[in-house]
Amino acid sequence: MGLAVTGAALFFARIIDITTDPLIGILAQRIRTPWGRFKPIIFVGCIIGAGGISFLLNPPPEVGFFYLVVWASFLYLGWTMVNIPYLAWGAALSNDYGGRTQITSIREACVLLGIVVAGAVPGMSAIVGIGESEAISLIGWIVIGIGAILFALLLKGVHEPTYISYDHKSAGLIQTLKGFKLNKPFRHLLIAWFVNSLANGIPAVLFILFMKHVLQANELERGLITFSYFFAAILGIPLWLRLSKHFGKHRTWCYAMLIAVAAFSFVPILDARDILLFSFVSIISGFTLGADLAIPPSMQADVAEYESFISGQDRTPLMFSLWSATTKVAFAFSALLALVGVERIGSQVMDGEIILNNFVLSVIYSVFPVVLKLFAILIVWHHPITHSFLLDIRKRTSND
Repeated sequence: MGLAVTGAALFFARIIDITTDPLIGILAQRIRTPWGRFKPIIFVGCIIGAGGISFLLNPPPEVGFFYLVVWASFLYLGWTMVNIPYLAWGAALSNDYGGRTQITSIREACVLLGIVVAGAVPGMSAIVGIGESEAISLIGWIVIGIGAILFALLLKGVHEPTYISYDHKSAGLIQTLKGFKLNKPFRHLLIAWFVNSLANGIPAVLFILFMKHVLQANELERGLITFSYFFAAILGIPLWLRLSKHFGKHRTWCYAMLIAVAAFSFVPILDARDILLFSFVSIISGFTLGADLAIPPSMQADVAEYESFISGQDRTPLMFSLWSATTKVAFAFSALLALVGVERIGSQVMDGEIILNNFVLSVIYSVFPVVLKLFAILIVWHHPITHSFLLDIRKRTSND
């Protein structure tokens, strides 16, 4: 389809998807059923998402812009209906400062384990002679098969916390969004989350292109590097959890981002077949990914508690929907900026073949994310919601 068309299609699908996030957040905030307020939404989302995966990862020989937009939109909608209630559900499982991080750490470790399995499929497929397209199709069927079992266990075997309040009389969406003006930590964390998601999204989009064109890595090497990146993230989570107990969540997240910046600073000097050096960069940056995944959701739960303190309402599902929408906006712009940038600035057509400029590809892949992460660190460094801050507002609430 071409990089620019693919990037535009994913961007358009993300824009459609973003509009559903606050709607699902409001629904999860207000719905009340005999099965709970989260489980019915997740159940429907699983069905929609499975359909999107099936068609998206098993395309017919001739596809175009609208095929990608339609089925990506189905997948995004299904995942929105699963993810927002799922995140809000997790935030409600504990009101302890450190306990929240422990919950998010275990949850994100399981997410990464799933990604490691998916990342291992292309490498294992290459060993047995299966091509990348067939491997991607296999990933889709594995997701659907395992997801059917595990989501059934979740919906049947896990009870929603009884202390979640059902807020039927809350303000409308626009009025609620205006009310967030009083929550400065929420706004700052939302901005930092967007900037860091953009910093993570650009190299994620260009990861395979960089390994293929700059490093000239083969299919097996690309699969192994991808596997090592996510496996390192799993190994890193226990360390970031321990460090967050000593240094606080926001400072620990900043330290992780600084390490990622240091590692990625070496990428522009890499050349063809620097596989080993890039593997070290990937392992270090993957190690820091554990902090990116585990700590911010715990901070978001703290901010949601602060919102309940100043507003008197439980707005956790809506707040997580806004963080989800922010992530999608960041990834939409990541795909658009990265793919269109590489094609328009860093490529030329020679003898009917697109030739990429490896230097431009390296700069977009690494330098842009480094600058963005430094900006995110500046925003997060003085985040005010700490353990002592939460204890103080709880004390004031109990006194009232």
